Amino acid sequence: MDPHALPAAPLSRRAFVEAAGLAAAGLASSADRAVARPLSPSPPAGPADDVARDEGFWQRVAAQYRVSPVVTNLENGYWGVMAHPVLEAYKAHIDRVNVEGVYYIRTAYVRDLEAARARVASALGADVSEVAFTRGATEAMQVLIGGYNRLGPGDAVMYADLDYPGMQYAMNWLASRRGVRVARFAIPEPATKDSILDAYAAALAANPDVRMMLVTHCSHKTGLVFPVADIVALARVRGVDVLVDAAHSWGQIELSVGTLGADFVGFTLQKWIAGPVGLGAVYIRKSRLAAIDPMMGDEDHPAESVLSRVHSGTVNFAAALTAPAALDFHERLGPANKAARLRYLRDRWVAAVRGIPGVDILTPDERGLAAGITSFRLNGGTTSEHNQRIVETLRDRYGLFTARRTGVSRGDCVRVTPAVYNSVADVDRLAAAIRELARA
Repeated sequence: MDPHALPAAPLSRRAFVEAAGLAAAGLASSADRAVARPLSPSPPAGPADDVARDEGFWQRVAAQYRVSPVVTNLENGYWGVMAHPVLEAYKAHIDRVNVEGVYYIRTAYVRDLEAARARVASALGADVSEVAFTRGATEAMQVLIGGYNRLGPGDAVMYADLDYPGMQYAMNWLASRRGVRVARFAIPEPATKDSILDAYAAALAANPDVRMMLVTHCSHKTGLVFPVADIVALARVRGVDVLVDAAHSWGQIELSVGTLGADFVGFTLQKWIAGPVGLGAVYIRKSRLAAIDPMMGDEDHPAESVLSRVHSGTVNFAAALTAPAALDFHERLGPANKAARLRYLRDRWVAAVRGIPGVDILTPDERGLAAGITSFRLNGGTTSEHNQRIVETLRDRYGLFTARRTGVSRGDCVRVTPAVYNSVADVDRLAAAIRELARA
C-alpha cells in the first residue's frame, strides 16, 4: 500500500447501503449454493427394512461424511457429526454472520431465523407458534421443568432411573424451588412394553400426589425406547402432566409431536438430526403455554408467545440457520430408512452375542422398544471401574470406541451407538470383540 496515497473518500449513506446490499446478496447466495449442493444419494425404492440392508446405498451415504480413521466410532450418541452438505451450509452461514456482523443480525437474520424455526416446526408436525430454538435438549427440558408452574407444597414430581442426569438434577431442584416431594423409581430389567407400563402405573398409584412426571423417549443409558404415548395417556387419566425428553429419539426414530401425544417436549438437532452442536428446540402445545412461565420474567416477547419461554442471550446464529440443511439431509435419506438402518446395525451385533454366557444385553428385541442404541454388561460387571476397563480395551485392543454409562439402578454398562456412516463390518468387529472378551 502506498503510504502517500490519499485516504478514500467516505461512502455516502446511499453508496453504503448499495454496497452492503451487494455483499449481503453475495454471501446469501453462497449460503444458498451450499444448501443446494447434492444432499446425498437417492435411496432405492422399497420397504425401509430392505433399504436398511442395501450396503451399496449406505456406502454412498457414508461417503458424505469425513470421519477420523484413528478409531471406529461407535459412540455417536453424544452428538452426530455433520454430513458434507450440512457442514458446507454451516460454514457458509458462519461466513455470512462473521462478515456482515450485526448489520445482518438486525435485519435479514430475523426473517431467516423465523424461516428456520418454521422448518423445524414443520418437521415435528407442530405449529410454528409452539416451537422455540434452544441451545440443546438440556436447555429445552430445563425450560419446561423450571418453568412448570402447576406445583405447590404437598405436590410431588417423579422420574425414573433411566432418565437423563441433567433432567433428574432439575427435578430434584424443584424440591427447594417449589417445595415439592421428589419420587423416584426403577425401570424393570429386562423390560417389555407391558412391564414398563406396569411400572409406571404402579409408581403413579403409589404416589397419588404426583402432578408432573419426566419421561424419556429413548434412554441415553441403555437405548430402551419407552411407549411414550401410552405413558402420557396413563398419566393424563390421573391428572399428571408429562414432560418428554426426546433428545435421543428425534432422527433415530420416526416421530412427530402428534405420535408422542405430550404437551411438553424437548428436542435436540445436534444428535440424530446431525446439525451443528448447540442447537435444540422446545415444544409447548399452544393450549398449554400458560403452564410454563416466561423465562426469568422475559419481557422481550409477549407472554402469549412461546419465544418468551426461552431467553438464552446471544446464541450461535449460524447454528440455527443451518437447521433446514440438516433436516433436508435427514429427509433426503428418509426418516424411515434411517431408523431401519440404525436398528439393522443394532440387531446385527446384538444377535451375534445375545445368549453367549457372560453377555447381558440390556435392550430388548421387542419391536418398538429399541432403536440404534443398545448397552451391554460383560461377565456380571456392574461397577464403573469394570465397565470403563471394557471401554478402554475395546478402544485400545480392537480400535472400537464406545462409552460407559452410569445411573442404571442395576449398575453401569457399556453403550454402543452406531451412525448411518457405520458399516456392517464395524458392528461385526464389535460382536467378535465381545465374544472374545466374554471368553477371557
